Amino acid sequence: MFDGVQNRSMGGLEAHGLYNLNEVFWNLPSAALYEHALRRREGSMAHLGPLVVRTGHHTGRSANDKFIVDEDDSHDLIWWGTINKPIPEQNFEILHQRMASYLQMKDVYVQDCYAGADPEYRMPIRIITEYAWHSLFARNLFIQPQAETLVDHEPYFTVIDSPRFHAIPGQDRTRSETFILVNFQKRLVLIGGTSYAGEIKKSIFSVMNFLMPDRGVLPMHCSANIGPDGKTALFFGLSGTGKTTLSADQSRTLIGDDEHGWSDNGIFNFEGGCYAKMIKLSAENEPEIFATTERFGTVLENVTLDAQSRQLDLDDGSLTENTRGAYHISAIPNATLDGVGGQPDSIIFLTCDAFGVLPPLSKLTPEQAMYHFISGYTARVAGTEKGVTEPSPVFSACYGAPFMPLHPRRYAELLGERINRHKVDVWLINTGWTGGPYGVGSRIAIPHTRAMVNAALDGKLADVPTWRDPVFGVAVPESCPGVPDALLRPRDSWADKAAYDAQAARLADMFHENFRAFADDVSADIRAAAPAGG
Repeated sequence: MFDGVQNRSMGGLEAHGLYNLNEVFWNLPSAALYEHALRRREGSMAHLGPLVVRTGHHTGRSANDKFIVDEDDSHDLIWWGTINKPIPEQNFEILHQRMASYLQMKDVYVQDCYAGADPEYRMPIRIITEYAWHSLFARNLFIQPQAETLVDHEPYFTVIDSPRFHAIPGQDRTRSETFILVNFQKRLVLIGGTSYAGEIKKSIFSVMNFLMPDRGVLPMHCSANIGPDGKTALFFGLSGTGKTTLSADQSRTLIGDDEHGWSDNGIFNFEGGCYAKMIKLSAENEPEIFATTERFGTVLENVTLDAQSRQLDLDDGSLTENTRGAYHISAIPNATLDGVGGQPDSIIFLTCDAFGVLPPLSKLTPEQAMYHFISGYTARVAGTEKGVTEPSPVFSACYGAPFMPLHPRRYAELLGERINRHKVDVWLINTGWTGGPYGVGSRIAIPHTRAMVNAALDGKLADVPTWRDPVFGVAVPESCPGVPDALLRPRDSWADKAAYDAQAARLADMFHENFRAFADDVSADIRAAAPAGG
């Protein structure tokens, strides 16, 4: 059986304490990884070819179980707090040694890949996994080198992923048996106690967020695409706000769905694949993504599968609302395989407002753009993190605070400089609720959101009169092609206007409370872009 292309430098594993392994499978292609995963009963093949797997009780990221090793080289650079929690070097070393001992006489899978599509900023990485399907996930999500270059692949950062190995909380200084530990000095990530593959991709994203600013690159939690006119657009937002859905538009060329860098060269994808939410996916609303569920190579996490017919039920959220699909970007027919685009003309901030009071569409001044970028308001959508069962309001700086090791000010300064230098239009689009809060109102329809996005990107709103929202201060178009006028005025969509006023004031107060932590780090103009009150 073909076992892939082997990197000759076995010392790459020994350098991380991995000795006496049973068998090492280097850079297996997708078909071979299917064979291994099926033979090891890690998953099942569904109708038309996707691999369906279960991630156990971890069906989302374990945000509270991520730690950064507190070491001298990076200590003064990290934005320490509830998100970036320290763990002592000695505890990392002990866990590392025990993990290496656990993996002795076991099979491991290695994928040598890249993060970063622009060759000038590309980072070679190595993903070492206990599961064959995790290796397939890495092969889908990261950028694959040419086969002839694998022999000389020297990883700058390595991930060791062992779901069946668990920490001892009292001894290891972890919060639970699950851990995601990032060591910038050793250029090593350890993941244990969770089978949720998203931890692999997000750990590398955290690494890029740490390294890229020093190279003059803004790392971003955003999707990106290119219009027929060649203009690039960025879509910021947390999981569940619509980044993947809205960027996979058949009329535009997809650069990537989740993680990008913005350099003097333009926009470049950090990844080589997509990791899309699958729950209630429809061929009508999301045809490009839906098609990935009917192809060989896609990994589907926690999607319900009929054992007899092998048919999928994408509407079934009994295991989790956070069902996921991991597929190579080539599965999207209108994607660019080089992963790069020009300087952006438009930025869209996506927020899923659970209060139902933010306008569905508004244009931001540069100062408002900075304010909302630092605030990062949305609703944490059910399933994206362990224990989250319904939307709840959350502020996540830079629309991705869990993955930002540096202070948000560092990323905000880079964003502001680029918005002003390239004269970028910035829009705030609410993909959340209208007519009332979650549980009372209804979710804004995807076709209406698409119409707003298209109108903003196509310049159809340039001459449309706007009105200023009295609470949030943003400029709201009076009309938008393909969107009912009443939808653009959230207060009018509520039957109880007094209830709307109370909810809007409550959300404004939350903005003010959240921004107090950043007020001393920004200019007076940015502070003045806050909602009314406070």
